[in-house]
Amino acid sequence: MGFARTCSVALVGVEGVVVEVQAGLEPGVAAFTLVGLPDKSLIESRERVRAAVVNSGAEWPQKKLIVGLSPASVPKGGSGFDLAVACAVLGAAERLDPRDLTDLMMIGELGLDGRVRPVRGVLPAVLAAADAGYRQVVVPEQTAAEASLVPGISVLGVRSLRQLIAVLADEPVPDEEDPRDEGRPDPSLAGLVVPGTGVGAGLPPGDHTPDLADVAGQHSARRALEVAAAGRHHIFFKGPPGAGKTMLAERLPGLLPPLSPKESLEVTAVHSVAGTLPPGQPLVHRPPYCAPHHSATMASLVGGGTGLPRPGAVSLAHHGVLFVDEAAECSPRVLDALRQPLESGHVVVARAAGMMRMPARILLALAANPCPCGRHGTTGGGCECRPSSIRRYRARLSGPLMDRVDLRIAVEPVARAELIALGRGAETTAAVAERVRTARERAETRFSGTPWHTNSEVPGHELRTRWQVHPGALAQAERDLECGLLTARGLDRVLRVAWTAADLAGRDRPTREDVNWALELRTGVRRGALAAAGGGGNHHETATVRPPHEQR
Repeated sequence: MGFARTCSVALVGVEGVVVEVQAGLEPGVAAFTLVGLPDKSLIESRERVRAAVVNSGAEWPQKKLIVGLSPASVPKGGSGFDLAVACAVLGAAERLDPRDLTDLMMIGELGLDGRVRPVRGVLPAVLAAADAGYRQVVVPEQTAAEASLVPGISVLGVRSLRQLIAVLADEPVPDEEDPRDEGRPDPSLAGLVVPGTGVGAGLPPGDHTPDLADVAGQHSARRALEVAAAGRHHIFFKGPPGAGKTMLAERLPGLLPPLSPKESLEVTAVHSVAGTLPPGQPLVHRPPYCAPHHSATMASLVGGGTGLPRPGAVSLAHHGVLFVDEAAECSPRVLDALRQPLESGHVVVARAAGMMRMPARILLALAANPCPCGRHGTTGGGCECRPSSIRRYRARLSGPLMDRVDLRIAVEPVARAELIALGRGAETTAAVAERVRTARERAETRFSGTPWHTNSEVPGHELRTRWQVHPGALAQAERDLECGLLTARGLDRVLRVAWTAADLAGRDRPTREDVNWALELRTGVRRGALAAAGGGGNHHETATVRPPHEQR
């Protein structure tokens, strides 16, 4: 009885499970049996592998063949097991030395002509192999650059099964034509993209980055945007149509610092599995930006689908910005599904076929009109909405969701003078991003030796005990907490925003003005010396005030 084994990886969401591919030959009627909980696409690999082996010049064994995928309890799907199955069969038939296959990790689909076609999820698969102790992987040539991102891994990129057989058998490696060398399109690249998702979906555009200098006026909103980027605070824009809410949100990713090497690997892994990673772009360096339509379903936002769940928009925006425009038009049930990932930084989707944990550490930006017609509260707006309609419209954004949003900004219509003066003295994205980077560095220095990097990640207990604010700075916040205007979670978030304001201003700890400004952004009620004479307001409205570091 001939026997050989090699390894591949089964992806469960964005995490990989090492699978041992075993092939055994027995005397009997020629048959090919595949066991180990394969799905339909994997069962069809029997015909692909048989044709690829024959067309590669190797002899197909005319015996009873059993290929087992272990562990058998893990669901396995996709075409990425083809290469491992073919080599295990050739090892059992003694065309290859079984000892050369044992420590190899193989990932790739086979065409009927023996060409090796790329598959999605190579990066998380190789990461799983590295964690399991494997040091050699074989992948399609088109995804070799993506696999090489994992340190400590030796990557062999092959174009065909013939080339791999020659390498393993220590024979001369045949040349295979590359369609790209002749100016022809490579049809095998279609396997890297999920139909309907679009290449680069959720990734920032590479050619043109929207500049903050294009935004006219909106000084308070611009400063709040800077605070949101510096501390990774969730932000909510409310204002009439055309005031600039979408323009502001689109410029938020440009203010974020580039991704760290660890973050780049995480983001690239998610987009590789989702089929949105553009060919030729093996690593994502910039924070992603995902803006789903307000009619998005639960599955498209948090992940789901038939069979094993797939990453949703909240995972595609991991370490980046998730912008929900026209938030009041979204399904309240769909929006409330964001509450868990906003707190935990990940989302767990359970389906009948299995459970999947996906990363979802995002910066959430919401935008909504003040009423159904969008003209409530504007000068000469002529809003005709009933008060009951306005209340119902605003109630679509639930209290528990808004309690997780640190910054709430009223975006007013731009005045004529500000619109005409566009471009005069307006700060660019690069200038603001530099201040954000400096503030991030101050926070990272303060949190050195801890698992946190930004102010929004620090638990409230740690903020209250390890890093103290100026004496008396929390007086107004404590009064708001007693009268019910502020929740315990809200107090923690006010502290985080105050620390970010202090970092941007270059102070070693927040002052009373920093805390009061953070309170105004959260509750909409103007405080103390920052408020205008006779100031105050309804706590359901948002305030437009200048931050302390701008007033000095």
